[in-house]
Amino acid sequence: MKLIYFTLLLFISTMANAQNDFKAAQIKFERVNDAYESKWESLAQSIKSAGYSKHFSMLINAYKAEGKLEVWLKRNSDKHYALFKTYDFCAHSGTLGPKVIEGDKQTPEGFYYINVFNPVSSFYLSLGINYPNSVDSARTGEGKKTGGDIYIHGNCVTVGCIPLTDEKIKELYVLAVEATNSGQKNIPVNIYPFKMTAENFKKYAIQFSKQEAFWKTLQPGYLAFEKHNQMPTIKEIKGNYVIR
Repeated sequence: MKLIYFTLLLFISTMANAQNDFKAAQIKFERVNDAYESKWESLAQSIKSAGYSKHFSMLINAYKAEGKLEVWLKRNSDKHYALFKTYDFCAHSGTLGPKVIEGDKQTPEGFYYINVFNPVSSFYLSLGINYPNSVDSARTGEGKKTGGDIYIHGNCVTVGCIPLTDEKIKELYVLAVEATNSGQKNIPVNIYPFKMTAENFKKYAIQFSKQEAFWKTLQPGYLAFEKHNQMPTIKEIKGNYVIR
């Protein structure tokens, strides 16, 4: 019921973006209000110093092997993102390779977006991603459970999510609220097994040979973003990612 409620909350708030109401609705929650009181002043100054206006879009890149989560920002009028902040995972779950089935404790790998804002999470604050997508469902197979409820959240425990500390999730949550309030409909969350350079790919493909074919569908997205600092167009076609 909580997941349904907060998905509905996000839908309603997205529809209300034109009235600039999303932030107002979120800040009514105690933890979000506290996050703004403790983090927003310094974040706003950093955003201004980096040359962004108060209306910006954001993108998240996460790397499982490195345990890093990057926040990239751009002005709504710009095409290119720039790196704004990097956070460390504070715990890990599973190993390299995508999530396949419910209970495998794997963190997903693929191209997602934030679809849930949970201001009363059991893990302080949390941002849900749209796992499983059609690629995940095709991998798991008909009649099997993909699992779900994958979040970036506070606290330092995980069975497949990406955990940050409570202090770090305050910052990330506030940034996501601000981006949504500025009109961004979907905040991309790209989860990679590692930074997918040619050297890294060769190293990890030897260690995890069963994942090589799947990782080859992720790498073009990583390389395109590294080259252009723009989110490429990604299609989910017949159970695979196609980068255009």
